[in-house]
Amino acid sequence: MTILLAGCGDLGTEAGMRFHALGHRVVGWRRSPAKLPAAIEGAAADLSAPNLPPVPADTTAVVIAVAADSPTEEAYRAAYMDGLTHVLDALERDGVRPRRVLFVSSTAVYGDAGGGWVDENTPPRPGGFSGRVLLEAEQLLQATFSGTATTATSLRLGGIYGPGRTRLIDQVRGGTAVVPEDARYTNRIHRDDAAAAIVHLATMPPEPAPVYVGVDNDPADLGTVLRFLAAELGLEEPPVGDAGLARGGNKRCRNELLRSTGFQFAFPSFREGYRDILAGNGVRHP
Repeated sequence: MTILLAGCGDLGTEAGMRFHALGHRVVGWRRSPAKLPAAIEGAAADLSAPNLPPVPADTTAVVIAVAADSPTEEAYRAAYMDGLTHVLDALERDGVRPRRVLFVSSTAVYGDAGGGWVDENTPPRPGGFSGRVLLEAEQLLQATFSGTATTATSLRLGGIYGPGRTRLIDQVRGGTAVVPEDARYTNRIHRDDAAAAIVHLATMPPEPAPVYVGVDNDPADLGTVLRFLAAELGLEEPPVGDAGLARGGNKRCRNELLRSTGFQFAFPSFREGYRDILAGNGVRHP
């Protein structure tokens, strides 16, 4: 069985190594395939452009995990809408009907919930172009495979942190972190758990649902996270003040549906995850 990773950056590569460890053939599409580890068969591909490489005929699952080149609506549309469209066109062109297609989306589709709880049953209300574009892509995915034998799933990830993704640690160390004056909830997932969730949903025996929220068990207040990091680093607590606009909106995301599939987090909260990073652990593959 072959797994096609359409978009194979840091997250896709970690997922690819996990697929490989399970015995799957893994093909990764990215602009610079020479950077991929030997376990992933790389093919040069720019998903924002048509004429993608041939899709392996025995592809059983496709994972679409792309990232925008810049924080602009144009870049988001090129990455997510154009990228998804071109992958779907390639599947149609080559007559490949995978069992599952998984699109890596974001909790940005929910916008701001004023600190309230959201889950898969919460109507999306994106507050910015990023959430709107991602929601359009999710809808295109579902419309394409409605009534077919292919199961289409969107995995809405929270903020990814982990090796090379240390923004909050860097802010605390650099003295630029500010604790918001009001409670501001944040939702995150460690890179390794995000990759593990992709593999789990693409390979678990029961057919997955159309949407899953991919966040850890603790939608912690940002101030709590920053104070924790300061304590772990042996630094003074960041000052309380104007922290600017909330990244991703103020909401608390539930992950019960993902956990109900039997998925278990290696890092169930920011505490375990950040301690692992601060201990100097880097890229780990099974």
